[in-house]
Amino acid sequence: MEQEEVVVETVLTLREQVEGLLFDLISFGQSLLQPWRLYQVAIIVCLIAVAFAASWVLRPRIEAWLRSREGWPKWRLRLAVHLRKRIPLMVFVVIAWVTVAVMREATWPSRSYLIGLAATIATAWLMVGFAAWFVQNRFVRRLVMWFLWIYVTLYYLGLTGAVGQVMENIALEVGDFRISSLDIVRALVITGVLFAGARFASKTTATKVQKNEDISPSMRVLVVKFLQVLLYGAAFFIGLKAIGADLTGLAVLSGAIGVGLGFGLQKVVSNLVSGVIILLDKSIKPGDVISLGETFGWIQSLGARYVSVVTRDGKEYLIPNEDLITGQVVNWSHTNAFVRLDIFFGTAYGDDPHKVRKIAIGAASSVSRVLSFRPPVCHIVGFGDSSVDYILRFWIDDPTGGLTNIRGNVYLALWDAFQENDISIPFPQREVRMLADAETAGDRAPD
Repeated sequence: MEQEEVVVETVLTLREQVEGLLFDLISFGQSLLQPWRLYQVAIIVCLIAVAFAASWVLRPRIEAWLRSREGWPKWRLRLAVHLRKRIPLMVFVVIAWVTVAVMREATWPSRSYLIGLAATIATAWLMVGFAAWFVQNRFVRRLVMWFLWIYVTLYYLGLTGAVGQVMENIALEVGDFRISSLDIVRALVITGVLFAGARFASKTTATKVQKNEDISPSMRVLVVKFLQVLLYGAAFFIGLKAIGADLTGLAVLSGAIGVGLGFGLQKVVSNLVSGVIILLDKSIKPGDVISLGETFGWIQSLGARYVSVVTRDGKEYLIPNEDLITGQVVNWSHTNAFVRLDIFFGTAYGDDPHKVRKIAIGAASSVSRVLSFRPPVCHIVGFGDSSVDYILRFWIDDPTGGLTNIRGNVYLALWDAFQENDISIPFPQREVRMLADAETAGDRAPD
């Protein structure tokens, strides 16, 4: 019974507040019908028309000028496009304040009150538009921008108190829990602003960390990820605290949700933990050349869930972090970039093996990517059916340049050197003999 009385009282209070707000709006509208305010409204309409006409003339020229700025960085072009959209508002602000200044010199200040009010609100809108440029997420930017536009308009019209009371009484109550529409709007705006600030701070910090050569590549990624989690987490909880949310109950709820997510998202959590382990033990870092199964390429980036590996043919593989922890990975540049490569070849038995080894070492040394301070070596590894078999070993220090191509270059150098020195590369030969009496023998075979 008491709860019903409270609801009825709340509804009556809300009705009175809405009626009071409507009365204020009607009174303001009636005040505009006075002659000395009607001409101010007419002047404001004319100023708006002049602003749009000036924008219609200026916008094509500004767009043509922006198209010629090809060398500008991305942030500057984005800012220019952001300002281009607000040309009518900027023109209106300038001509409105000029009109107010002229009218205040020529007549009483009250004769330009509405024009000054419109100029003030337009200036506030323009400042909000400029500040919204720092919010990169389009949805959040529009949400924050529209709320601030509405707020500054109500503020300069003196209606913030009345509208705030109405929104405060439009609430959802369940037991001791109560949340009003004003709390929801405040939470969205505060959280949006905090997330925009966190995004801007994380990007700025990430840029500085990535440029710091004193920090290893894997530690740079770890620092950036840690700062992102810290900043976004702080923005979320500060936003909840700002609207008066009880974080104690949230902690219990998040614990229960965490247990459920732990079972349902086991693979995802495993990849996240594996990613942290990879960053901490520095076994894999951006720029390393790795082989995992049939995949050979270099690490482009380390993500929270996967590692991006780019191959020589331009394919980008997203390998889960867990596979890099549990599987066998060949890191060609873990401790250093030195890689030894082996190629096999054979020569005829009539060629001097001492001469062959000397020619093979010289041919490999002539290839530009083969290291001279770790000279190639050549050894006999066996006597085959048709050839003497050799192994040629050489070192490189740039595996990111590819392995197949350097092998091909060494083979080509061997071919040219063998041609110049009359070294033959044998191939298996088979001799087939036809027996003269094979057909007769077949005829005499018993049935």
